[in-house]
Amino acid sequence: MERYIVHLNVADFAVAVERGMDCRLHGRPVIISPRGAARAAVYDMSEEAYRAGVRKGMPLDWALRRCRDARVLPPHTDRYERAMDALLKQALPCSPLIERGEDDGHLFMDVTGTSRLLGPPMDVAWRLQRRIRTDLGLAPIWSIAPSKLVAKVATRLVKPLGEYAVGAGEEEDFLAPLPLELLPGLEAADLACFRSLNMIRVDQATVLNPPQLEVIFGTRAAFLNETLRGVDSTPVRPAGSSPPKATAEHTFDTDTNDDAVSEGTLYRLVEQVGRKLRERRLAARRIGIFVNYSDGVRRIRSMGIRPASANDILLFEPARMVFRAAWQRRVRIRYMRLVCDRLTFPPAQQPLFSTERKAEEKRTALVTALDGIRDRFGGESVGWGRVASCSP
Repeated sequence: MERYIVHLNVADFAVAVERGMDCRLHGRPVIISPRGAARAAVYDMSEEAYRAGVRKGMPLDWALRRCRDARVLPPHTDRYERAMDALLKQALPCSPLIERGEDDGHLFMDVTGTSRLLGPPMDVAWRLQRRIRTDLGLAPIWSIAPSKLVAKVATRLVKPLGEYAVGAGEEEDFLAPLPLELLPGLEAADLACFRSLNMIRVDQATVLNPPQLEVIFGTRAAFLNETLRGVDSTPVRPAGSSPPKATAEHTFDTDTNDDAVSEGTLYRLVEQVGRKLRERRLAARRIGIFVNYSDGVRRIRSMGIRPASANDILLFEPARMVFRAAWQRRVRIRYMRLVCDRLTFPPAQQPLFSTERKAEEKRTALVTALDGIRDRFGGESVGWGRVASCSP
């Protein structure tokens, strides 16, 4: 049966919710950021601020230099959570298979096989959009496609307002003229490698067959071959199911309070989690850790990650910070578990400055090379010096 996946997206969700609370914000640039916090970063921004050069994760003082007339508001995560719950409630009559984002205005909905009951998929999406606009005051964009990947790209294409339908068999033609950076899951090193081959569009990259991709990209060849052609069989999770997450854990043979051993073990867990995320084409927006002490006490700490990442090198620093926050007792550690959740498609936005972009490309290329070596010679064939002292 032909699949019909609807992707619903309220662009600049936090700003849209705030504008619903205060009509004076319409038509003017808005930045969501904790203004009084040290090293405050942009949480979300309006389309007007985006056109002025503001980006998510940018330091607030940089953002205000680019958009001096922006209205700065503090984030109200409770409001965004309630708005997401309301979106889900509106969509539930259309399908039991609804996968919601993490308070970001995104919903995937599988309406395969519902035509006899609800009508054509495009009518379902259009009616849902109209209900949300009337009942909630939000203006979502939507797309329909045979897969989550293509539906996601379609909404990126028509943002901030619009709608798009891609039929079965049209995926390659739809993706062909688009920039490679719009494809979810392509990392900075992938894009840099394609640019070195003078390939910046999808149709230019699809001339490479699987053996040629394998020569250039190694173990990522199969993933890239499918992504470039819009192949994605990932199912939409049922509404109410547990959010996806990536975990790794370690129990010490001998309880320890040695810094080198604990941090080496932590990095090994980060490598395992990062590998799982990359295999699933997802990035994490939060990282947490469970620490069990010898006396049975457990400590749990977590923190957000912006922008979302699946790169071991970028994940390790926040992992170390939450580990240090959890390890505050003079007691040996028996068990550690690392959890990455609030998973999302990797962001399409690339670093603005060339130095940042080159650094990101180097980190991604290094992690990709390590993945390739481990795939060929085993998981323990290569590693960082910091993990050499950790227990097996």
